[in-house]
Amino acid sequence: MAPGTVFAAFSVLKDHVKFKVNQNRVAIDNIVFRLHYRATFLLLLVSSILVTSRQFIGEHIRCIADDGVPSHVIDTFCFFMSTYTVVKHLNATAVLQGELPHPGVGPNAKDDPVIHHAYYQWVPFVLFFQALLFYLPHYLWRKTEGGRLSMLVSGLHMTSLSLNETELKINDNMKVPSKKDRDEKIQQIRTGFINRLHLNRPWAYSLMFCEFLNFVTVIVQIYLTNWFLGGAFLDLGRSVSEPASKDKVDPLDIVFPKVTKCKFHKYGPSGTIQKHDALCVMALNIVNEKIYTVLWFWFIVLAVITGLGLVWRLLTMILHSRSTSFNKLVFSMACPGKYNPWNVLKVTHEYYFGDWLFLYYIAKNLDNYVFKELLQSLAEDLENKRHARYKILPLDVEQELLKKQWEDNVKLPISP
Repeated sequence: MAPGTVFAAFSVLKDHVKFKVNQNRVAIDNIVFRLHYRATFLLLLVSSILVTSRQFIGEHIRCIADDGVPSHVIDTFCFFMSTYTVVKHLNATAVLQGELPHPGVGPNAKDDPVIHHAYYQWVPFVLFFQALLFYLPHYLWRKTEGGRLSMLVSGLHMTSLSLNETELKINDNMKVPSKKDRDEKIQQIRTGFINRLHLNRPWAYSLMFCEFLNFVTVIVQIYLTNWFLGGAFLDLGRSVSEPASKDKVDPLDIVFPKVTKCKFHKYGPSGTIQKHDALCVMALNIVNEKIYTVLWFWFIVLAVITGLGLVWRLLTMILHSRSTSFNKLVFSMACPGKYNPWNVLKVTHEYYFGDWLFLYYIAKNLDNYVFKELLQSLAEDLENKRHARYKILPLDVEQELLKKQWEDNVKLPISP
């Protein structure tokens, strides 16, 4: 196979798969989320293209029939009208002894149970539909998020290098903002966060809903694939993992047979119905079995990882306002670096989980030095807001007032 034919098959993806690093890309989700709408979406999309590419496997089906029927007619008919295998001929011993040519292929009576294989013409459409389902939660989250994080943190990725009074341009895609621009941007984040304090709950709940939707999607996809393959998908990985036995037919040959039977009927010269029994080579199933075996293992791993992600989200809801050590760990992972502004960590106890989660995603998109400045500034802002709310006075002013009140009480005349 020429390399050019391989690249031509996947050229449709060149405008959608980009490996270029974007300086201003803003993270609005986590790695578990990206496993769904990037890794799984791409896996299913590539699989869908692969099963429709004739240059990899040639013709999807080739059938052998009597001389009275053109081969292309039989091929077309059997591909769209399904083929079948005979249950009683799924005998590995008979195949090894030369009694049967292939598993499931042999003479059959009218009442013999058979397994019809009609899924293969729908495989590319189902794979593409599944890819869209995995992308749907990300699409909903991106529309719901509305670019709020991007408006706040865009342009702050290189601000730790802001040492000059003027902007420094590194190349066409990267630039270091000036100190003035950095300070204005930090002030913008401070103002935006304080003004929306306690109003970030819908933002956080939407994110958690989409994360839960990811888990629901992967579970639904497992059962959808199992229904599509006639109930053979749930045990596919376990069956493949078992040691091969000479007495048993390969499980993949049962679900994805390489040679099947097909019956074609037509009128003869005298008007009687003629039955043509054909053998069909299913080259497409060589690819299908590989795809669905990989999908079984990937769906199981993805379901476990997504479930653990939901457990982690539940832990953040419980521990964000109770454990200083937990906050240190979480924010050090979100914004790693040598600066540790955790002497003002009390800032995280002043707001709801939605505000905490929003601040966490701000931290993921900032340099460590910039986030240190922001967190210290937010601590001051929240402290001032708390003082204004509860009318808390500085200690020296409060002592002066108490002293004056005591002196006034001493000067009061004593009642007789």
